[in-house]
Amino acid sequence: MASSLFSSTFNVRPFTIDLSRGVPRMLKLINDTQLPEKPQYPNIGATEGIDLDVLKGFREEWLNEFDWEKEQTYLNTFVGHGLKHSQCSKTYLQSSFNHSTVTIEGLTIHFVHKVSQDPDAIPLLLTHGWPGSFMEFLPVIDPLTQKANTSTNKPVSFNVVVPSLPGIAFSTSAPGDWTLEDTARVFSTLMTDVLGYKTFAAHGTSNGAVLTFSLYDKFNTTTRAAHFPLLPFYSSIPEEIAALEIDLSPLEQFEHERAMNWTLNGTSYSSVQILRPNTISLALYDNPVGQLAWMGEKWIDWADVRAGQSPSVLSHNEILRSISLYYLTDSFMPSVYTYAQEPQFPYKEGIYRRARTDAPMLVSYFKYVIGFWPEDVLRMMGNLVSYRNHEFGGFFAGLENPPDLVDDLREIRDYWTG
Repeated sequence: MASSLFSSTFNVRPFTIDLSRGVPRMLKLINDTQLPEKPQYPNIGATEGIDLDVLKGFREEWLNEFDWEKEQTYLNTFVGHGLKHSQCSKTYLQSSFNHSTVTIEGLTIHFVHKVSQDPDAIPLLLTHGWPGSFMEFLPVIDPLTQKANTSTNKPVSFNVVVPSLPGIAFSTSAPGDWTLEDTARVFSTLMTDVLGYKTFAAHGTSNGAVLTFSLYDKFNTTTRAAHFPLLPFYSSIPEEIAALEIDLSPLEQFEHERAMNWTLNGTSYSSVQILRPNTISLALYDNPVGQLAWMGEKWIDWADVRAGQSPSVLSHNEILRSISLYYLTDSFMPSVYTYAQEPQFPYKEGIYRRARTDAPMLVSYFKYVIGFWPEDVLRMMGNLVSYRNHEFGGFFAGLENPPDLVDDLREIRDYWTG
């Protein structure tokens, strides 16, 4: 990309990932970290947190099999297209990368932008959450830019934009009083004022789901469709489902029980990150194995138990790449602070509320989700036009079930009026 082809208000800069300098120290710290020889409390497995043997296995792979240089080369190899989109006022030059940075409201925002060769492509914003990064969406970027058909045989493709949340990877940290709604405003500026899209669709996971709902609700003239694998509200409780006389399918029942178990037993991490972010951040600041234990547990627990089996690409290497990125870019502390800046996170305003928009809302569940709302409840939140359930996948759908996520996002075309 050439920054001179963008609005003079914004200086869009090409970006190449180069974190090699920090790798020797990271590997030395991993190597020097001493873990217990055996569990102090045997026979508990992963019931009280990450299993010691699992952590040891990851550590050995990190030292002996993982290759950051190879990963970095891969991350820098995406190729942009030299064309101008009919909905986009900016022109793109052929380049050997599609990573860029731009300054918006004083923040440097990193983003990946892949433009389809289809002049009718829909602009699509994909926003990651915690403990992930822009890398969550790498498997789906190319398929989404390619021309395909929806289930009703309408042609569809996307111009895909994947930014990094402030403080994570290559985006700079936000001020202490920053919220995800502030980031939603910045990302809206990225899509409209920087990239020149008049309207766009949005998808988000975890923190990104909170942000996407804000876009869907408050930036409703430009965000003209939204897709969610997770909603920013408390999961429906059994009493509510019974009162509404909703019958769940076996798959929905499994998803609901898992969501209830996570709500009751899986949110202690968020309490720490909301109430004591500085303590956990400083404790693990220069400790890659500690960060692996803290975040790796979530990568394991929130995923389908079949992670790594086709179509999942969520391998140990993928997790190690993510933890390496966090460590090498000092992302752990600011990522934790996104919870402290949203005291109601991982829930937004506690009670369901309907987004102030008529734009279509699409929802897809993947079997090992950690939040669940029946179709009838989802209709209370927005203009629900598509509700799908999948037997494979979990929290990290872009890595765990790329084909079904791509198919579901393509359904946006059937309802797109942007």
